[in-house]
Order: sequence, then structure tokens, then C-alpha cells
Amino acid sequence: MPVLRDERLRRALLFMPGDSMKKIRKGATLGVDSIIMDLEDGVALNQKEAARLTVYEALTDADLDFGQTERLVRINPSGKWQTEDIDITVKGKPDGYVIPKVESAHDIQFVANTLTEYERQLGYRIGNIKLLAIIESALGIVNLKEIAQADPRLIALMFGAEDYTSDIGAIRTPQSEEVLYARSAVVAHAAAYGLQAIDTPYVDLKNMDGLIEDTQKAMQLGYSGKLAIHPNQIDPIIKVFMPSEEEIKAAQQLIEAHNHFQQSGAGVFSYNGKMVDMPMIRAAERVLKRAGLPIPS
Repeated sequence: MPVLRDERLRRALLFMPGDSMKKIRKGATLGVDSIIMDLEDGVALNQKEAARLTVYEALTDADLDFGQTERLVRINPSGKWQTEDIDITVKGKPDGYVIPKVESAHDIQFVANTLTEYERQLGYRIGNIKLLAIIESALGIVNLKEIAQADPRLIALMFGAEDYTSDIGAIRTPQSEEVLYARSAVVAHAAAYGLQAIDTPYVDLKNMDGLIEDTQKAMQLGYSGKLAIHPNQIDPIIKVFMPSEEEIKAAQQLIEAHNHFQQSGAGVFSYNGKMVDMPMIRAAERVLKRAGLPIPS
């Protein structure tokens, strides 16, 4: 199994409109894993320029403390707006950019090459700014293999179910069967190429039970995190992705037993009445990674 390019925990990633300093300031205090300052869908067309300046101000304000929260910027799709988004905000040294509507490796490579030029001009460390790609169209799904390998800056694939459903002409349902293939394809390609997989937002803000159920489905499919569109969604999402104390203890004990048997020359071994091999060990390691804990060696 490929090693993840980036081990940072991204369980809940919160969108905040880039044209609202008030909301960005609030987002910085919530303890969310990542905040995504949005310059795309969350901003009206006549507010794009103002939003860029607001995001730049947020990134450079010495009094605005994001703490451990990752500072991401969602730029517009390819074109003049995207170039202007990067030109203004890169000087604030964000931790990464979220690229929407990715349909080809070129969409990633263009942004990566643009960032390299800016990093050289500004004296930044080359490659330090990460990229996360949102897959939200049929073409994006069929080109996943090329997209996932597009550039070393790419550390995560995100799934956008609403745009994808619209693109293929499907009907969005609470059961989400219409997006199961695409949702699974994103996870499979992320895992194959050492990327994190971040699930689509849950858009019914009043249905917390539905959010929890949808997040559980995402975790069962293999996602490591989920996009959030309201602060009230953060805690339920994190709680689903955070293993219980019992799960953590069981995973630690299983890995410790594996290490003991490895030292004695045994590969497969019996533990608590079950035969244990490497897939079970990898599953236990994933539990500890979700909890942000070290793997016993």
C-alpha cells in the first residue's frame, strides 16, 4: 500500500466564504482540522475581487490566530479568475489550494507550475504549498488515474456529489446510490496513489442524524475526512472519524502482538481466537492514524 504523501489529519474541512472576514475569524477559532476560504461558489460574481483581498488579509493578519487549523484557499476553475486568485493570495503563504472541477492532470499541473514560479519569485520553499483536487464531473471520474499522479504537490482527492450528479443527469437521493460508483472510485484512486480521500459535503443543515449516517458511510468506504459547510457539522464529523478508546486500545494491542510474533519469526498468528495477517494489521494502523496516534514499533 502506498505511503501517504501527507499525514496531516483532515477529518473535517470547513468552507467559509472568502468575502466575509467575520466568518473567517470565527472559523479560525473552531478547532477544525482545515478551513477552506472560498473564492469560488461561496462568492458572488461581483465580490470576487473583494474576496481575494479579504483572504489575503486573513492570511497576513498577525492578530488572526488559526492555531493548528490548516489554512486552505479554494480558487476558481481554470481561467482569468483562477490566475488572479493565486496572484493575490499566494503572497499570504496559504498552506494549500483547493482546485474545483478538476477534469484532467493538466488542471493540477497548471496550478502547480504557477505556484512554482511564484515560490521562486517570492523566495518561498519550492513545493511547500499543497494542492487538493475536487472531482465533481463524469470526465473527472474517468480521468482519475492521470489526475491522481499529476504532481507531487497533490495530497488529497475530494468528491463533489452535487455537481457530479448534475453533470451526469442523475437524481440526488438521501441514499446516495446514484453516486456510489464515483464516490468509491475517488477512494480507490486516492488509496492507490498515496492520497487522502475527502468526502462530499452533506447539504441538509438541519438533519444532524443524516449527516452522521452519511459520514459513517464515507468512513466505511475508506474516506479519511469530510467537507463541512456549517460550523455545526464539525463535531459530528470529527466524532465519526475519531476511533473510540476501545478501538484504539484493540488496535494498539493487535499491532504489539504482531510485532512480538514478527520477532519470533511468525508471519500469520492466532490472536483472541482469530488468525491475523497483514490486512488486519494495516486496518489497525489506519485506526491509529485516524486518532493521530503513533504506531507501536
